[in-house]
Amino acid sequence: MAESSEPVWYVAYGSNLHAARLACYLGGGRPPGGLRTYPGCRDPRPPRRSVPVFLPGGVYFAGESRAWTGGMAFYDPELPGEVAARAYLLTAGQFADVAAQEMYRPPGTDLALLAAAVERGTVTLGPGRYETLVCAGLRDGYPLVTFTAPGRAGDVPWNPPAATYLGLLAAGLAEAHGWAVDRIVDYLAGRPGVAGRWDPDALRATVADATARVGGGPSAPGR
Repeated sequence: MAESSEPVWYVAYGSNLHAARLACYLGGGRPPGGLRTYPGCRDPRPPRRSVPVFLPGGVYFAGESRAWTGGMAFYDPELPGEVAARAYLLTAGQFADVAAQEMYRPPGTDLALLAAAVERGTVTLGPGRYETLVCAGLRDGYPLVTFTAPGRAGDVPWNPPAATYLGLLAAGLAEAHGWAVDRIVDYLAGRPGVAGRWDPDALRATVADATARVGGGPSAPGR
């Protein structure tokens, strides 16, 4: 994993479930409705492949997004259940640059600890958001790696996500997993930060609006 050209699966469970949103991390730009412009990766090429995957654990919403306002999605492998995610086959250099932008660091430096995360299962780069790397195993011989906060869901106050941000998750779930509105609403409604914080009718309307705009992207049957 020392070479920046070696393949690695970047596993997205938040707004980067939506391919067009990830494209701003790769090629640079500002996503519609966002407040931040991204510099992009050294290698702006699109992923070689993307596949729907499930991770053990759960997603919760906390903190305050500077790009979207509202809570951000974080992965806690110790929560019950499973996480619907999307794995993009990138190079290790692209993964490092995506991670850097998530960490509000300038892209351009390979992640020296990526190999350690693959070997140990988890490595914390710093105390900030998305500064903990988690390896969830292998797929087709390549590591499945994501990033999250260093703590657990119960360590922080939960914060409801903004409608635009939650809509990106919904669109990504429709794209990657082929889920319909009801399945997406059920999935999101129980997440810490959404449960009890989002009006059910508003959640359904947000999901319906987001998924209606999704074109015929790669999909697979949901579970």
